[in-house]
Amino acid sequence: MNEHRAGLGYQDFETVRTQQIFYIDKTDFIREWWENADQVTLITRPRKFGKTLNMSMTECFFSNKYTDRSDLFEGLSIWEEKSPDGEYKYRKLQGTFPVIFLSFANVKAATYEEMVFRITHVITELYNENDYLLKGSLLNEKEQEYYHHIKPGIDAQLAVDAIRSMAGFMQNYHGKKVIIILDEYDTPMQAAWISGYWEEAVQFFSALYNSTFKTNKYLERGLITGITRVPNVSLREPLESIFTGMNNLNVITTTSDKYMTFFGFTEKEVFTALEDAGLGEQKEKVKRWYDGFTFGTCKDIYNPWSIVSFLNEKGKYDTYWSNTSGNGLVNQLIQEGTPYIKQIMEDLLQGKSFEAEIDEKIVFDQLNGSADAVWSLLLATGCLKVLAVRTLDADEEGVGEEGDVWYTLTITNLETRRMFRKMVKNWFGGNAEASYNNFIKALLLNDVEGMNEFMNKIARHSFSSFDIAKGVSDDDAPERFYHGFVLGLMVDLSGRFEITSNRESGFGRYDIMLSPKNRECDDAYIIEFKVHKPLKEKDLAQTVANAHAQIDEKLYDAKLIADGFFPKQIHKYGFAFRGKECLIG
Repeated sequence: MNEHRAGLGYQDFETVRTQQIFYIDKTDFIREWWENADQVTLITRPRKFGKTLNMSMTECFFSNKYTDRSDLFEGLSIWEEKSPDGEYKYRKLQGTFPVIFLSFANVKAATYEEMVFRITHVITELYNENDYLLKGSLLNEKEQEYYHHIKPGIDAQLAVDAIRSMAGFMQNYHGKKVIIILDEYDTPMQAAWISGYWEEAVQFFSALYNSTFKTNKYLERGLITGITRVPNVSLREPLESIFTGMNNLNVITTTSDKYMTFFGFTEKEVFTALEDAGLGEQKEKVKRWYDGFTFGTCKDIYNPWSIVSFLNEKGKYDTYWSNTSGNGLVNQLIQEGTPYIKQIMEDLLQGKSFEAEIDEKIVFDQLNGSADAVWSLLLATGCLKVLAVRTLDADEEGVGEEGDVWYTLTITNLETRRMFRKMVKNWFGGNAEASYNNFIKALLLNDVEGMNEFMNKIARHSFSSFDIAKGVSDDDAPERFYHGFVLGLMVDLSGRFEITSNRESGFGRYDIMLSPKNRECDDAYIIEFKVHKPLKEKDLAQTVANAHAQIDEKLYDAKLIADGFFPKQIHKYGFAFRGKECLIG
């Protein structure tokens, strides 16, 4: 530690080693992965747990771009590994394979077309990096024409086979099959779910991964990482993986024993680093703040980002991991969750635990309606940890079937608990007991029932017939009255949202728009007011429906989408009024 800098954000193994950045040896992962001999391995771990650095490390070890780079591995466990006869067997493997290393970390798109474009941009970079293949007579005329045709924006059908084609070119050139490493495979899938093009994305990635990892005769080994294990959910088809039919795939999740010490720091590694940094007396407090992650049967795993940040800040305690981006989906799911989910979260914040049946395949289409799907995501993302596991016996009735596995879950550590407390406070402007009126609290929680209860109570006791009477020459006076009243309720949100009223967006003027200043914490809102018209609408529910129809037909969300909001981040509400009655939906 005295010789190495505790630098943050380094994901390139060569840079870490050559610039003497603080590094904990995880190279034994290479040995274990190679000896397990699975043709394709998918490893899921929470964000900031060293997945990308480990993939870069694996590339540097096997890739023939790094031939004879003993300087990168000298002194590390993989370099000292000996066979029974005393031979350094892994030194002979270093730099001996063609390797394709791709990352989908930046493929976050609002539309399917944009997603395909971003994927094809990644593939084009792969082709540009290997344009040495165009030299000489390795590729025939048709192959060279195909190679030059790969560029950003190519057709999706061409894109799904482009990685396999590159593997073929590389095998022909080097005379060896190719190792393919794909990092952050599920990032585009999460964006697809948020933005509403999930099924199109599933079809694309099913074809891409089948071509790259299943039917690829040029493949030596495949290594894939992500945060979640994503299945394919369709209303027309049964549940199946986006890796459909890939019987050569071994899936390693956070509950698996394989590779359990290679992502994240063990307690021994953390305590050694603290001693080397002169912070040995902080061990117990560091444990309370940052310990708690469990992978397989290995407990006491620490998040690397938090530990390196703590060392970098010379012993200052903070919510380093939870302060990084990436909590938007978690925030949304809890804020918009059912009363049951909110009650469980309240118990968790008090240090309690609960039991749930977990499916490690994150079914995104069920996240809005299934508490177990939400708990599965929180476990995969590291927000919850497993305290105990039990398998149901035949004589247990009413809770499931024999063989079902139930997990006792709790919040991971103090840092994560503080993250959740801050998240809840942010819903109410920084203080859970803040002066926000009940209507605003219900709005921020997307609690439609609460909004209706508040508005009708106020309407019954505060609105007079004079307030809401239509003037002879002003037909929209009642609507303007309700508009002004609700706008007044929102005044306290001005520091947290940009509040605009009667502005143009799409093909008309919306009534109220709330655009959050911090998209990680808050969603956007569009509100349309309608006064019930008894000659045209049978009830208030139809008035609400007409308000929603106007929002959609006139594309009031056009400005928000242009500003980069995903459709699922935009909440649309219709407010229907009839005298002192109100219906919000």
